[in-house]
Amino acid sequence: MTDQPNYDYIVVGAGSAGAVIASRLTENGRHKVLLLEAGPEDKNPWIHIPLGYGKLFTNATYNWLYSTEANAEQVNRRIPQPRGKTLGGSSAINGMVYIRGHASDYDQWRQFGNAGWSYDDVLPYFKKAEDQQRGEDEFHGVGGPLAVSDVYEKHPLAAAFIESAVDAGFERNDDFNGAEQEGFGYVQWTMRNGRRCSTAVGYLKPARKRPNLTVATNALGLRVLFDGRRAVGVEYDQNGETKTAHAGGEVIVSGGAINSPQLLQLSGLGPADLLRTHGIDVIADIPGVGQHLQDHINGPLMFRLNRNISANDVVNSMAQRIRTGIRYALTRKGFLAMGVSVGGGFYKVDPAAVAPEIQSQVMLFSSHDVGGMPHPFPGATVVNALLRPESRGHVNIVSSDPFTKPEIQPNYLTAQKDRDILIGGMKIARDIVMQQPFQEFISEEHEPGLGCTSDDEWLDYLQRRGRTSYHPSSTCRMGSNPDDVVDERLCVHGFEGLRVADVSIMPSLVSGNTNAPAIMIGEKASDMILSDAR
Repeated sequence: MTDQPNYDYIVVGAGSAGAVIASRLTENGRHKVLLLEAGPEDKNPWIHIPLGYGKLFTNATYNWLYSTEANAEQVNRRIPQPRGKTLGGSSAINGMVYIRGHASDYDQWRQFGNAGWSYDDVLPYFKKAEDQQRGEDEFHGVGGPLAVSDVYEKHPLAAAFIESAVDAGFERNDDFNGAEQEGFGYVQWTMRNGRRCSTAVGYLKPARKRPNLTVATNALGLRVLFDGRRAVGVEYDQNGETKTAHAGGEVIVSGGAINSPQLLQLSGLGPADLLRTHGIDVIADIPGVGQHLQDHINGPLMFRLNRNISANDVVNSMAQRIRTGIRYALTRKGFLAMGVSVGGGFYKVDPAAVAPEIQSQVMLFSSHDVGGMPHPFPGATVVNALLRPESRGHVNIVSSDPFTKPEIQPNYLTAQKDRDILIGGMKIARDIVMQQPFQEFISEEHEPGLGCTSDDEWLDYLQRRGRTSYHPSSTCRMGSNPDDVVDERLCVHGFEGLRVADVSIMPSLVSGNTNAPAIMIGEKASDMILSDAR
């Protein structure tokens, strides 16, 4: 075992939140920071080419390749749950859609008793992070590390989907992160000039020039070290060698909704019976560590198109691949410069709902398997995500071996309301795509097919073909209840010098993609850590 020099702060995980924290803590030059990342450097070119996320979906070097457990009650099959394993974490392999969630999400966090987490409280941190292409206004900022850009090319199928939504009675919305989330329009992406802007690019790249930041890659956190109830360091494995680093200030766990609870459990913090089962000495019985898992399950509508305008056509043709590659190299445009979706919208199933309950996005490709090869025909998918699930699951270790993947059980669709809302949302999405602008491009509804009409048929389809939106959260929940893990300043209850700062602290899952909120959490956590250091 090798002892490393002392640091003021150790950040475990260089993902969407962790990279932000390491960058902000080193800005003033007064604090010495060690950033641990289990994966390698982000040197693979497919990380930086936007459409390259498809190349990394099954790449074990840059992806943890997790999958959810089957649930005999509703979704009785395993579903891939990719997570980034490189500098930038999941911001290096995600679909780059920039969505913050609904204002009421954060107001609800505050209503749960978490002071400082209302929408008005967190908006300044969203703005601080942003370098918004459209410029600065009440809701957006410029000059921040995170590039937020408009869609470069308005694809005709995305335009038709938006027009069809308007024809179906929905409002047009040009900014889902502005005054109102509801409505349909084009999304924004976390990229600049046709290149991905992960937190490794936006935050870490300039920060690594600072002498007070040490970045250790291929460094898996094994356990947090304690002196009584104070975190004093981290034991980690780097390339097969066990090392120990000491923190004079704090240890900040930023591994995300799967790795953060896993590390805490391995360190002796978690449900006591679970830890004892795997031979781990219990430092603190914290029942909520790894519990309350939430994720956005979605139902896909897949279509065969009547013209060759999809990414399927590019992937399935060598000539098209070459032309697309040349165009991207010369102009940074085309399919290689696209995020996972181009347009979409948010809507309610229950008109009395406080906020939208479904997020629909049109994706310019289709495939039978998640992350698999595209269909051999021109295809597109309209993905419909349940935004505020009531189903709850867990992330639990299955071994004391840190290299063994934990059990991930989201319990999709086990709540009756989830089934009702998602089925209702699928019916509304079907109504949208049946409008004339979208139908001009459609040969047939490939899945589930127009024969799927009754609630039982929709439920059967969702049980067979429903997918995750890759937004796990809430496994180290913030709050003051007995099974909450961290307080409103993200400090682990009952401990000193230990915080968790990533999407695992969400009291409830936000209504939309989780990368932007994770970055906001990193920004706010950094401010709190620096404030408490004074």
